[in-house]
Amino acid sequence: MQNLKSELRKELVDNILPYWMEKVTDNENGGFYGQIDGCEQLHRQANKGAVMNARILWTFSAAYRLLKDPQYLAAAERAFRYMLDYFIDKEYGGIYWELDYLGNPVKDSKQIYRKQIYAQGFALYGFSEFYRATGRKEALDEAIKMFRFIEEKAYDPEYEGYFEARGRAWEPIDDMTLSERDINVPKSMNTHLHILEPYTNLLRIWHSEELVEAQKRLIHNFCDHLISSETNHLILFFDREWNPFPDPKSKAFSYGHDIETSWLLYEAAEVLGDKELLAKVIPTCMNVINAAYEGLQDDGSLIYESIGDHFDRDRHWWVQAETVVGSAYASKISGDAAYLQKAQRAWEYIKKYIIDKENGEWFWGASPDGKPNRENDKAGFWKCPYHNARMCMEIMEL
Repeated sequence: MQNLKSELRKELVDNILPYWMEKVTDNENGGFYGQIDGCEQLHRQANKGAVMNARILWTFSAAYRLLKDPQYLAAAERAFRYMLDYFIDKEYGGIYWELDYLGNPVKDSKQIYRKQIYAQGFALYGFSEFYRATGRKEALDEAIKMFRFIEEKAYDPEYEGYFEARGRAWEPIDDMTLSERDINVPKSMNTHLHILEPYTNLLRIWHSEELVEAQKRLIHNFCDHLISSETNHLILFFDREWNPFPDPKSKAFSYGHDIETSWLLYEAAEVLGDKELLAKVIPTCMNVINAAYEGLQDDGSLIYESIGDHFDRDRHWWVQAETVVGSAYASKISGDAAYLQKAQRAWEYIKKYIIDKENGEWFWGASPDGKPNRENDKAGFWKCPYHNARMCMEIMEL
């Protein structure tokens, strides 16, 4: 384990973080550039996504908190100020989903300034981590605001859980689709997972009764609705009443989300400090990670997903990173060293196929025969220093 920690610290410090500071920092218009494509071409006028910027804020805040390098604080400061100055909606609150390269809000195809709740969650994640790193009260205030926006504007008081999206003034909208991979539904696994995660982080710095109750509800939502009692995989899409949405994608097994949930759910219960709830959650977490391993390959990697008899066997970068973290957590939870060996094998796969040894950072992924994916971004709307940097830091702190 010590050798793994050492290697991942080196990967974080020597490869991942320098790439974002040196190649993605936008010294022309502020913040960070919106895209570097898979062929390493910088797109200076690409739009800037809320999720990417919030994840950059989280990453450099966490790196500074752990390593105290002032250059990480400078990057976190840059991300924090840009979020406040440009992504925050000064009139209605919350954050815009997308800006142009100059920092102006961008409407979607339906001419709506959408407020995707997934993105509000990541803003909360970033603000709370910046507070953990700096003690800056302004960051805590913003994190609490984000929590209350999510609870007031997106929570479903009748059936529990959270709606996917709202319009600029928090009005309901017809198309709530998160990404091109998703479908238009009232509720999804992905949004709930990335509300659970920032609520855990906020609990570390702000232990209020309203937050405790919200997090307990969320954990029960995972155990009662989001995780299938039949398969132990996550169910991906729901109607408002928690019925799985009648679309083949609802029946997909998303192995990366399974394994990510296995440790984030454990962490959520652990930080709550509720021993009874933690005891209930631990068997669920182990069931979920073992279900995720249905996608584990002989080379130590984890494939993306399956829908019925169709398997997407691409090895996405974030899925491999979550395999390392989830497997290490499973070893911690169970005391079984075999899980740690799986984490080590996933890291060996990453070193061989996913890390871009020529240009830095990681490729989007690799094909089943190990060829790097150069069609998708190296840095972009969804490709951020979050899963891989977090992998390094989680193992360093484990």
